[in-house]
Amino acid sequence: MLKYLIKRVLYGIGAICVVVAIVMVMIYSMLDRSQVFAGDAVYPKTASNARVVYCNTKWEEYGYLDYVSYQEYVQQLARSGEIDEATASAAAVLGRKPEDDSAETAELTARFEEEYRSKGYQVQRLNADVNKRGKLKNGGQQAMFAVKDRPLTSRLWEYFTGLIDVDNIHYVEEDIGERGITFTLRDPLAEGKFSPAIMGNGTRHKYLLYFDSKFPFIHQNIATICLGQSYTVNTGVDVFDTMTRSQGSYVLRPTTYPTGHAENSADDLHSATYQAGSRESSQIYADRFTDDYTVTTTVRAGLSKMGYSFSIGIIATILAYLLGMPIGVAMALKKDKLLDKIGNVYIVFIIAVPSLAYIFLFKAIGGSVFHLPTTFDIESPSKLIYILPIISLALPQIASLMKWLRRYMIDQMNSDYVKFARSNGLTEGEIFSKHILKNAAIPIVHGIPGTILYAMTGAIITERVYVVPGAGNLLTEAIAKYDNGVIVGVTLFYAVLSVVSIILGDLLMAAVDPRISFTSKGR
Repeated sequence: MLKYLIKRVLYGIGAICVVVAIVMVMIYSMLDRSQVFAGDAVYPKTASNARVVYCNTKWEEYGYLDYVSYQEYVQQLARSGEIDEATASAAAVLGRKPEDDSAETAELTARFEEEYRSKGYQVQRLNADVNKRGKLKNGGQQAMFAVKDRPLTSRLWEYFTGLIDVDNIHYVEEDIGERGITFTLRDPLAEGKFSPAIMGNGTRHKYLLYFDSKFPFIHQNIATICLGQSYTVNTGVDVFDTMTRSQGSYVLRPTTYPTGHAENSADDLHSATYQAGSRESSQIYADRFTDDYTVTTTVRAGLSKMGYSFSIGIIATILAYLLGMPIGVAMALKKDKLLDKIGNVYIVFIIAVPSLAYIFLFKAIGGSVFHLPTTFDIESPSKLIYILPIISLALPQIASLMKWLRRYMIDQMNSDYVKFARSNGLTEGEIFSKHILKNAAIPIVHGIPGTILYAMTGAIITERVYVVPGAGNLLTEAIAKYDNGVIVGVTLFYAVLSVVSIILGDLLMAAVDPRISFTSKGR
């Protein structure tokens, strides 16, 4: 069994890497990279040389290429001590044309071009864009830079090695005093109560480990999952945080800040992260915090995107199994009878009619006949808003379970071992419970882990129709907005769930049927 698991995990990791690599190739090689500016509010306001520079800086940010400006190169030389500050200030200024450069500028631009061309970069110089009167056009400032497309191998390596970010005391670059990690039995935020916590100085997070009254009661910021940063869907936020952060209205509660300042606030002080110079730049931070651990998330009343998707999906799954399996069994036992015919009509209806059509049909029926909410309101205290999305998700699952369990049971009922069992005097009830149902349920059992795990990904059509703020439409929204970080992150998330569900399905199948063994014996 252990050998099988190791082999499955290794194959799964390989499959995940291949899937992510294919997606990256499609995004960064096959699609027009200029499409990433379709929803960019800044791009239309740029023109001439400024637009070229803006595009390249954004493409570097989105992972398409490496970009180095001439001014950055001069600053690097000054920091390394190769040139002094006075020379750097003079040489950083480009002439409108190469012949207008100063001696220092001409020397360093030639050095810049030679050095970066030898590294495989394409060096480009943009002369000043002027009008007929010799004045600079809007965005026509001269520029010089070097660009190089990033190879897929390095992009994949950086992505996978950065999936887990482990906090450490050297995260903060500034002088922050004595760096280290402290353990306390009385969390300062717990108002003197017994509450263990691990705190850091020089780390990204102030609190590395802490306890509170929220499930799962113990929380850690030592290791965080980084699926990739969003640039348009949820600007500046990691994909994993986008899926797991709570939504809705702020939850105001009495909060005492480290300086002793107290007010009703939604700030979660346990989430405080470091931002250099924040207390100096903001009086609000200076009044509340004693150090630059000032950036906090907020406590909100609603669930996260994944929370809404999973709660709706798991209830729909439970409902589907509670209804679909008994009905499937009854259809097999009453083959070609009225119940079987009605069940087959329902199965054909669900298969034949597009999902969007019957979702709207049940939405109309639920709203007009039963007066159920047809739009998901995150602020509504009523649980009725969950009913229609759950029913819409459960209906196709019920049909699928009915169809396959009926088929598997009929196959088992016509098997030779059932006839042999009857000849040995076993009752129909014993044959049914000990043989037919158990064998027919084995393929159904294999899909249970996948059904549960996929509930976290949400349902695209259902969530769009009922305006559920879940994770279902995250991928489609990212594709529409050309948000590469979200596309790759969600793809990786889906791939991991697929691999885990297959492995868990195999293990569950082996637990149900002792005849299934994942060990091989050679002679």
